[in-house]
Amino acid sequence: MSGPVVSLTPQEYKTEEHPIWCPGCGDFGVLASLYQSLSALNILPKDLTVISGIGCSGRTPGFVKSYGFHVVHGRVLPVSLGVKAANPKLTVIGVGGDGDGFAIGGGHLPHASRRNPDMTYIIMDNAVYGLTKGQYSPTSPTGYQAGSTPYGNTEQPLNPLAMTIAYGATFVGQGYSGKPKELTQLINRAIEHKGFAFLNVISPCITFNNTYKVIPAKLKEVPADHDVTNQAKAFELALQNDVVQLGVLYQVRKPTFEEGMHQVITKAQAASPPRLDEIFSEFS
Repeated sequence: MSGPVVSLTPQEYKTEEHPIWCPGCGDFGVLASLYQSLSALNILPKDLTVISGIGCSGRTPGFVKSYGFHVVHGRVLPVSLGVKAANPKLTVIGVGGDGDGFAIGGGHLPHASRRNPDMTYIIMDNAVYGLTKGQYSPTSPTGYQAGSTPYGNTEQPLNPLAMTIAYGATFVGQGYSGKPKELTQLINRAIEHKGFAFLNVISPCITFNNTYKVIPAKLKEVPADHDVTNQAKAFELALQNDVVQLGVLYQVRKPTFEEGMHQVITKAQAASPPRLDEIFSEFS
């Protein structure tokens, strides 16, 4: 007989570690929504792994009751893929910032997207390097003035949504830390998705890039009649740079990395491998 169903409240996912983010940081909203989502989906700590890179968001695993890794800069995705491949039963959630995910870690994003591991990757996008005193990041707008660009950033920002759609991610969405209820629903959908779920969360940096007064006027919900399986339409929404799209832009079902590996293992086990003496005979 199976035991009683264990259900945890959002509060019970908190550890004894307390966030040391600046008061008002958007990451607080993301963490709160994550607690709510884990509780709503009844994901037990023993079945969960949270993996982070370097940056303000990198401390997240310490705040969530789960298996956790705080890995080196930009290596969230390969470590997450390794964990998922080793134990497909785990719910794997990678978290990071725009610098960790799109700069030093940017080369891993297309390959994680195309391999389609069954995991969720949450980016807390504040368009700045907040931990290292406010340098411009890959998503900083052109003209952004910071310590590293006192006369304005001359580079074009990356478009995370368009990138991941092009890379082949099977779930692409965007949320805002200032809308925790809606963000919780998005995280729910991302975790429940079977495949690689990418969720970009606009998370203002209160100290170095305070966009709280700018972002709300740009928020726009993905149209209710939007066909999330239509890649071309998803690109149209992603490329509307004058607004901040909130919701799921793209979602399709494709074979996951783990499903593919299972097929390979099954075929290998059924095959008759050559004997060692037969292999050595080729070189004698």
